[in-house]
Amino acid sequence: MRRNNFAHQGINACFFTLLALIGLGGAVPLNLQAQTHPVKPVKQDSLEKVNALKEVQIKTIKLSRRQTSSTPLQILSGAELEKLNSLSVADAVRYFSGVQLKDYGGIGGLKTINVRSMGSNHTAVFYDGVQLGNAQNGQVDLGKFSLDNIEEIELYNGQKSSILQSAKGFASASSLYLKARQPSFEEGRTNRIKAAFRTGSFGLINPSILWQSKLGERTYSTVSAELRQANGRYKFRITNGVYDTTAVRQDGDVDAMRLELGLNGVLADSSKWSVKLYGYRDNQGLPGAIVANVFRFSQRMWNRNFFAQSAYEKNIGKYSMVASVKYSNDYLRFLNPDIVTTTGFLNNTYHQQEFYFSLANKLKINKYWDLVWSADYQLNDMNANLDYFAYPTRNTLLNVLATQLHFDRFDIQANVLSTLVHDKVKSGPAAGNKNELTPTVMVSWQPFDLKEFRIRSFYKSIFRMPTFNDLYYTFYQFTVLKPEYTKQYDLGFTYIKGYENRALTQFSVQADAYFNQVKDKIVAVPGNSQAMWSMRNLGKVEIKGLDVNIQSSWELPQDIQLNLGLSYTYQQAIDADPKSTTYKNQIPYIPLHNGTFLAGASYKKFAMNYSYLYTGQRYDQTANIPKNYVQPFYTHDLAVHYNAQIQKRKLRLTAELNNLFNQAYAVITNYPMPGRSYRFSLTYDY
Repeated sequence: MRRNNFAHQGINACFFTLLALIGLGGAVPLNLQAQTHPVKPVKQDSLEKVNALKEVQIKTIKLSRRQTSSTPLQILSGAELEKLNSLSVADAVRYFSGVQLKDYGGIGGLKTINVRSMGSNHTAVFYDGVQLGNAQNGQVDLGKFSLDNIEEIELYNGQKSSILQSAKGFASASSLYLKARQPSFEEGRTNRIKAAFRTGSFGLINPSILWQSKLGERTYSTVSAELRQANGRYKFRITNGVYDTTAVRQDGDVDAMRLELGLNGVLADSSKWSVKLYGYRDNQGLPGAIVANVFRFSQRMWNRNFFAQSAYEKNIGKYSMVASVKYSNDYLRFLNPDIVTTTGFLNNTYHQQEFYFSLANKLKINKYWDLVWSADYQLNDMNANLDYFAYPTRNTLLNVLATQLHFDRFDIQANVLSTLVHDKVKSGPAAGNKNELTPTVMVSWQPFDLKEFRIRSFYKSIFRMPTFNDLYYTFYQFTVLKPEYTKQYDLGFTYIKGYENRALTQFSVQADAYFNQVKDKIVAVPGNSQAMWSMRNLGKVEIKGLDVNIQSSWELPQDIQLNLGLSYTYQQAIDADPKSTTYKNQIPYIPLHNGTFLAGASYKKFAMNYSYLYTGQRYDQTANIPKNYVQPFYTHDLAVHYNAQIQKRKLRLTAELNNLFNQAYAVITNYPMPGRSYRFSLTYDY
């Protein structure tokens, strides 16, 4: 233990030395990427570029989305996503500051996002502007979403700064936006095909294809398909202070398939429309907790997910409108042969349906003042083969009134969200009606003539409804819960600077200090036996934190291009209930310190990317005692790329090495992560 602590102290010293060096040397943000538009490529200003350094022409200052946003915004897009050692969206979001990725081990383990210690259920995930819903447990498994068809990932603390958005966009403590690749064609082209094949550790076989087609002058189609198979086996090491064991994880196999069909176009009046069909199915093992010398688990899970969604955008003079509609159908089967019931093995099935409609309206009063009214309606129902199941149905109506005043150096937004929720059940008590009003205020200010520097701040009050599992899961007994109420305060700044005729071409830094409060936190409390739990509102949590992003881009001699980036997060998330036995203790799995360092270099046809992720000491239980202490961990990942072009056909070869030094670690206690692993990929783009 002592040797490990000394090692981590050394790692910490190196990490903060890197922070100091990059702070002196300058940086440019990961999220300052070019916005991609359909139909024709549009040349962007240099402040929107990160990787295409040859195209940088710094003549005038055009503020980026990240810089003008009234809420903290982090972006990964384009070539940046391709360079990361990432197979899924879950792998990519690890590089955002203020984020904890809950990973339950291996390629088949559940992966959810926790932003600023608010809990996974407080982060809404949107795909092409429409929220991915899960009324059963409120969580979205980001490991199921491949990066092959993802063009951009945005993470907003608070909410998106664009005032014209669905009411759902106003209704969460933070938001993760996934944007699918949009059709883009060179002059004279009507088709584009991008195919990829990956293989490597865990028996991975992962082919995918993306086909974009121009069907008419203003109509475009996209077909994206992917197959992912893996046996999920990997060696791991686990110790509890008494024994030290090396074994092989054998219960994380995955067989998954995804198919997406998209149509989008522009009408004669310049209004835009889109239609998307999404299908996903998998058959996978469920990695279990390695305790009591049990190393193999026989639980399995089957998922079938389908949704269809459509959106329409129109501008008429000073009036703008965005409408969207969605239907989703989700099926989950869980089999546990280790538990025998009166009818055989435990074999539970869950079936969810959702219907959703949204209408957002904006009226431009004058060039400084906008008004918005957004309304959403959502219907969820769920059934299962459990005894005494409640068969809940939930109707949700959201209404938002929002206003924005925007000037050259000052921007202020304010909105009030009305939430009406009505639950009905066929068995047991229902949660009944909920009616809440929650306000938000956001400010962005340029205090000096220096356009590169901007201050931002926001206050947001929001809540989350208990999920169907919280309220109606029969193993936990029926109960009625209050929503979790949260208040968020944030103050930060952004600074970006571009340079001509210097090795350092761009520099950027953003920093935010924040304070969050969570009231009536929903927790599971054990009853008379381990099989009988109850859900209750307990306690109060206070979170004080600091997020920092510092990054830079360089042009060195011999046509060498270099990008450096560093993010750091400090979080003190404590139990603030004086009546609690763990009063002022850090809440589980929240480290005081964590950060990332990224370095990318390119030379002619070659490119290399290195990433370092550090997570500090934590506790896996509410009591901060030595027994619950979890040591810090860090990983080093390395990728090498070779790019070739034969006529108009682009080929890309990539070799990746993850967890370079084969460190044994676990994000969640008793769910060991893989050691050193590799992956190779070949991408064809025409």
